[in-house]
Amino acid sequence: MEFWESSFIEKQAIWGFEPTDSAILTKNFFLEKNVRDILVPGIGYGRNAKVFIDNGLNVTGIEISKTAIDLARQNELDINIFHGSVSDMPFDNKLYDGIFSHALLRLLNNEEREKFLKDCYDQLKPNGYMILTTVSKKAPMFGKGKQLDKDYFEIMEDVKMFFYDSDSIKQEFEKHGLVEFTEIDEPSKDMKNKPSINFIVIKCKKVL
Repeated sequence: MEFWESSFIEKQAIWGFEPTDSAILTKNFFLEKNVRDILVPGIGYGRNAKVFIDNGLNVTGIEISKTAIDLARQNELDINIFHGSVSDMPFDNKLYDGIFSHALLRLLNNEEREKFLKDCYDQLKPNGYMILTTVSKKAPMFGKGKQLDKDYFEIMEDVKMFFYDSDSIKQEFEKHGLVEFTEIDEPSKDMKNKPSINFIVIKCKKVL
């Protein structure tokens, strides 16, 4: 890799290259459950996907940003990544053992979340697992900015975010095989001066 390419990646990859704690926990769970073929909507430049790939899982991604896909390629992420929005799912007719998506759900409005969850659930094999992370109402950004709907805020220009609690999780996920949900404080690993953010890890299983 040329030096300029390496520098470009470092400048663009604002979250660093270390996987989130929730991705590491999900990797351990997938290995325990013999999940081998996974879909990662919102794969970004692949910092979370790499922990799955390095442990022998087959990964397919979906990403709306061509720049992020290019960064993933420059970071030697040689996997199938569909270029498009999760609102256009499904991109193939394949069923997966598992689905993992970090921090994407929070960016969707009510209708988009409903479609996204249904599309993910529909692409699971029987007994497959869907693990999504999203931001809790305990996060410091909750209530900031302009309120657009219940628990949905434009926290800064063009950044809209939905915040979950136990009631909204049960309401949206019980029909999609909700198994459990747990809170996790995700540290900002590449930004040491930034506080950790309270996320919720939501686990669902497709039982027919």
